[in-house]
Amino acid sequence: MAAITKSAPIQLDTAPCAVAPNGYPQGLDVLFIDPSGPSKITGLVAGEALANGDACYISSTGQVFRSTGAAANAAAKVDGFSLQDAGAGASVSLLSNCSLAYGSGLTPGTRYYLSGTVPGGLDTAPSAGGTQPIAMAVDARRVYVFQSRY
Repeated sequence: MAAITKSAPIQLDTAPCAVAPNGYPQGLDVLFIDPSGPSKITGLVAGEALANGDACYISSTGQVFRSTGAAANAAAKVDGFSLQDAGAGASVSLLSNCSLAYGSGLTPGTRYYLSGTVPGGLDTAPSAGGTQPIAMAVDARRVYVFQSRY
């Protein structure tokens, strides 16, 4: 297994597909790749420091934390990805079903799993809690991200 390294800036990818301005954070537009459109969950509060590109879950307290595949528990769920750095107590939005400029040197078609060693991170192999893919490499730098389905 190998952790996938994020390359700044992590952002919604707006090329080469059509975009629709929807008031997303940082003035970014969202791709309509998924037939149902991208998902955005707003009005959330970070329960810990979050980094741009972190896979996150909403806890039973309503706060957002970095997802981790270290164990098969609530923290192994992925409700979306943060597209901004946020300190504990700050407002945060989560996105899924969209393409993100995420890394470099990715292999198109490769499925990525929730990392069991890097909170909020992606890995090339399943982990104890991250048993199903949560992202797929579109090309060498972009990943299509989705919510966990387990």
